[in-house]
Order: sequence, then structure tokens, then C-alpha cells
Amino acid sequence: MQSDFCKRPAFETIRPRRQTTPFVFNSAHSGADYPSRFLKMTRLDTLSIRSSEDSFVDEIFERAPFLGAPMLRARFPRAYLDVNREPYELDPLMFSDPLPPHYNTASPRVASGLGTLAKIVAENKNIYRDKLTLKDAQMRIEGIYKPYHAALQELLSQTLNKFGVAVLIDCHSMPPLSTSRKRKPAQIILGDRFGTTCAPALIDQAEKVFSEAGYRVARNQPYAGGYITRSYGQPHHGIHALQIEFSRHLYMNENSRRPHEGFETIQNIATDLVKSLLAIDLSLLAPQKNAAE
Repeated sequence: MQSDFCKRPAFETIRPRRQTTPFVFNSAHSGADYPSRFLKMTRLDTLSIRSSEDSFVDEIFERAPFLGAPMLRARFPRAYLDVNREPYELDPLMFSDPLPPHYNTASPRVASGLGTLAKIVAENKNIYRDKLTLKDAQMRIEGIYKPYHAALQELLSQTLNKFGVAVLIDCHSMPPLSTSRKRKPAQIILGDRFGTTCAPALIDQAEKVFSEAGYRVARNQPYAGGYITRSYGQPHHGIHALQIEFSRHLYMNENSRRPHEGFETIQNIATDLVKSLLAIDLSLLAPQKNAAE
């Protein structure tokens, strides 16, 4: 099966003129290039299909390359392919063909309809009119998912070789969290898989920047970091990963999918964050030797 993106890039790496920092930024869910074939397969209208997007997150962090840090960003949409999942995390009920036995068909993400090829978008709206073929899934996974992760791995490996450490900032957005009687919900969630994917200095500094800017910040609840954060964050090898989730209401209208007057404020705060993180003493990020060694 020919790739839906055979005539245009499915993702891109935005590199600075010279990489001067060990930070790498990733925006895997902000893509909004919907293949015409895919749109013919969906039962949703043009706004509903976009409800899973981390819209404009790549633009929020667009100044990072000007500050010396590369950025990888998807052009394909999350509803089409989610690279923040395992490569073969698929719901067998979505397909007309049997899935190979090594595919992960029983994960919590699959059960919730949000596998590598999602079954639903926000508000539990089904994406597809009919069942998919296995060839379709393999086209997306082999032709886009794996090259995307290869590009991300290459960026981190090059960065690690150059600086001795590498830091992945995985950039996302979220729907507004529910308000409780006891307290107002967090507006920004920082995820480090409960202290396992990055040095404390990174998440501490990120929380400091956002809190001093007046935002309500939480750690790891309800988003601790997805497949990308979990897979790439290996502080004991000098590779750190921190996930950042912005509440979308801070910068956009979710009904129209357009930025509002708060966008520039969030973009400026994100730039302040980048500058602050780049100033961290790299010795705090160096691989920690095992005490027994």
C-alpha cells in the first residue's frame, strides 16, 4: 500500500544553525495534515476529527531552535497515527484481518480506544466508518511511526555524543481538567514517570517557572508521561525526558480550533521556560554512577 505521505513529509526536524544545548524538543501530536484518503474513511466532521490534536503546541515552542535546540514535530495528526504508543498497540476489533500474535492488543490504551491507530477521538467519538486492513496499519507504522522514532533517536544520540547528556522535552496539550469543590484544577502537568525519567533539577525548574508565572502546576497526575517519556528517559545513561502538558483553554478555543488572545502569553512563558532550562548546570544531569561501583 502506498503511503498517504509519499508526496509530502509526514514530519520534520527543525534544526538550529548550530546546536548549542543538549535539549531536544518534540511535538508528536500537533500535526494537522489530514490525508484525503483518511478523511474519506472517517465518520467525523472536519472539526470533530481534530479534537485529539495538541493544536499549536509546536508553535508554542517554536522559538526553541532559535535558542540552539532542535525540534521534531509531526505533520500527520494524532487521530491518524499516535507515535506516543508502542508500535503495535492495536485493537483487533478495528481490523478486518487477524492481527499477528506479537501485537499488543490488551493494553489499557487499546481498551480505551487510544492505541497506535486510535479508535476514537475526544468525547468517545468513533473515527472510522468501516474496519481497517492490516496493510493500512502496517503502512502507517512501518512508513511513518518507525521513521519518526528513528529521527528522534538520532537527535538524542547526536546530542548525547556532543554534550555528554541529552534532554528530551516532550510537548503536549490537554483538555481542561475537572474542577473539584476543594481546589481548582492544575493548568499545567509535568510528567517524569514519578521521578524516573529525568533529573530532579529539570522538573523542579520547570515547576518554578510556571508557578512564578501564576499557573497551577501538578506533577504526574493525571499525566505521568507516555510511551515517549517512558522509553527515552534514562537518567542513568545521561538521557532525560520530561513531559509538559498545557491546558488548551489557556491559549485556544477548542470549539473553533483557533488560538485566542492567551496564545502569545503561553508562547512567551514557554520561551522563558526554554531559556531557564538551558541555563541549568549540566553537571546536575550527568549520569549517576551506581553506589556499588
